[in-house]
Amino acid sequence: MADVLTDGQPEPPRSGPVETTGLPTQVRQDLTRRLRRNRRPFRDEDVQVVESPLLRRAVGASALGNCMEWFDFGVYSYLAATLGKVFFPGASPAAQVISSFATFAAAFVVRPLGGLVFGPLGDRLGRQKVLATTMIMMAVGTFAIGLIPTYATIGIAAPILLLLARMVQGFSTGGEYGGATTFVAEYSPDRRRGFLSSWLDFGTFVGYALGSALVTTLNLALSDAQMLSWGWRIPFLIAGPLGVIGLYMRLKLEESPAFQQQLDEHEQSLAEESAGTEFRTIVKDHWRALLICMGLVLLYNVTNYMVTGFLPTYQTETLGRSSSSADVLVLVGMVWIVLLITFLGRLSDHVGRRPLYGYAAAGMILLAVPSFLLIKADGTWPPILGVLILSTLLACFAAPSAATLPALFPTAVRYAAMGIGFNFAVAAFGGTTPLFTEALVSVTGNDMVPAFYLMAAGVVGLITVRFLPESAQVSLKGSRPMVGSKKERRELIVASEELYRAGREVSGRR
Repeated sequence: MADVLTDGQPEPPRSGPVETTGLPTQVRQDLTRRLRRNRRPFRDEDVQVVESPLLRRAVGASALGNCMEWFDFGVYSYLAATLGKVFFPGASPAAQVISSFATFAAAFVVRPLGGLVFGPLGDRLGRQKVLATTMIMMAVGTFAIGLIPTYATIGIAAPILLLLARMVQGFSTGGEYGGATTFVAEYSPDRRRGFLSSWLDFGTFVGYALGSALVTTLNLALSDAQMLSWGWRIPFLIAGPLGVIGLYMRLKLEESPAFQQQLDEHEQSLAEESAGTEFRTIVKDHWRALLICMGLVLLYNVTNYMVTGFLPTYQTETLGRSSSSADVLVLVGMVWIVLLITFLGRLSDHVGRRPLYGYAAAGMILLAVPSFLLIKADGTWPPILGVLILSTLLACFAAPSAATLPALFPTAVRYAAMGIGFNFAVAAFGGTTPLFTEALVSVTGNDMVPAFYLMAAGVVGLITVRFLPESAQVSLKGSRPMVGSKKERRELIVASEELYRAGREVSGRR
């Protein structure tokens, strides 16, 4: 009589011997550690099977929700020059841009606070509830910007209200990316976590691209006077209906298997500890992982906000190009990233996360200056080539991030640790990138400063990769191995039996 799986379904026939020597080194090491801890091979209940419909819904809804949220957050950077004229009309053109970017950066100042609040809540109450909350907060903050009267109407109160709305956005975002990456990573089978998690950043850049496309269309369709009068409000007002759609989608999601397992097992006591205690635990016990997380986030987000936040204004204010041509150029880069990112995510599952990060960081050091020389050049194709080079490097950093960063931390503290490591790094280095680089260009008069800034980020990234543990195809810390089918579960159980038997034989010979 056929064996019966724990879910009551007939077990697939046992496959032939699994060649465990063909497993990636990091997978063999992880399996060996788990077998030593269990003191037996895996059983059916030791391996989590994620059903395909549930997996598709979780990844799709997370990516679409992320798309909507980052559309809201991204349109500000594309309208920075216009907003500077609307809310800081008495300043010089350079001061207007710097003031607008300072308000942009203010959202990042409160991001760590959002991470400190939402992270522990996500570890105690669940990922899905917190992600629904961040979705609606972002929509409210963005919608509010579209309703703020101009400086000409209410004076200094206008930029103050803009600052407050941006801080609501930043507080919300503090719980968004760390939670979304945690949620998707905990749903993804180990063998395909890079590919499936890359869809989250696919959604991010689709959101950016949609924001860029909308602003570009408005700049082409409306006169400068119309944009300054009312056209700038349109992208922000769209946030209202988008937020309702995103909230509905996230409320329909189920909690991740890893979080459910954590609540059912011995880690529940950790999940119920206070936020202050959890923060101290993370800093004390996971400081090395936090530093690695922050180094990778610096590399990713300095490049990200250089391309998406600074480059449009750099072209209009520093290079003197029209806003429409600048927006189209950045939009080309965004579309290129969207086309590349899931391919690179799948590649990271096969070649590893470390090689992808490492080669791209080295590429940033070598190619940042040539890229900006091309962007500055006259003509159509040199600037496009320069943006495509930077966009390709950005895609290499973005694709593996949603799979790599959550894998640094165990389930019980993953959301909070991501909130701390990700948001402190973004606040210090990512969101301030447009402000610092614009100020440095203005002070020094050297329009190649952005390239040098990117080179410095590449050096930090290359050093960080040296200490990054390889996590491709490896189970998340504190979670059972995750597979996408019963066949994969049987293969993993057979592999564990062979590894366990081989280990016993080696011990016996000793």
